[in-house]
Amino acid sequence: MTSSVETGFSRRALLGIFAATAVTAAPRMSKAFAFNRGAGDIRRLKMYSGHSGETLDAIYWIDGEYVPEVLDMVNHFCRDWRNDQLHRIDTRTLDIMAAAHNLLDVTEPYILLSGYRSPETNAMLRRRSSGVARNSRHMVGQAADLRLNSRSVSQVARAAVACNAGGVGRYSRSNFTHMDCGPVRTWGG
Repeated sequence: MTSSVETGFSRRALLGIFAATAVTAAPRMSKAFAFNRGAGDIRRLKMYSGHSGETLDAIYWIDGEYVPEVLDMVNHFCRDWRNDQLHRIDTRTLDIMAAAHNLLDVTEPYILLSGYRSPETNAMLRRRSSGVARNSRHMVGQAADLRLNSRSVSQVARAAVACNAGGVGRYSRSNFTHMDCGPVRTWGG
């Protein structure tokens, strides 16, 4: 059963809904946006979690400001699905995700494989795989592992690398791309 992440609506959230409706009619000025000034009027995330069945389609940044209520929804959506622990997701990671999605010019949502990971979950995954970092950025809400069905790992990774704003890992065998807001670097194949 699929459910959506929902919350009560404030005036700011209603503005977000209006902006989301207006986006579909607005012409695209540029496929990418800068992370500072000139970034555009809105930033949007579209994701699906196969673990929880939840979907998220939310504008989290409007006219130069992050929308706190929407960030709370994102934090809940990106929680550690194994134990339901939440952590604040770094907005820099969200910006990289949104920019890469925009560059790929797709309408389908990302499939979120891993957002926040509790230290317990990270330790368990490390015991199972040598590819899990001891001090993973997932544990501090600074990373996401994502997939798009219509794009290859290399295509998603190239879009994230084009943002020049964090770490990008290609995990072709497992069919996902890692994005984080750490130092600019790449790895994997």
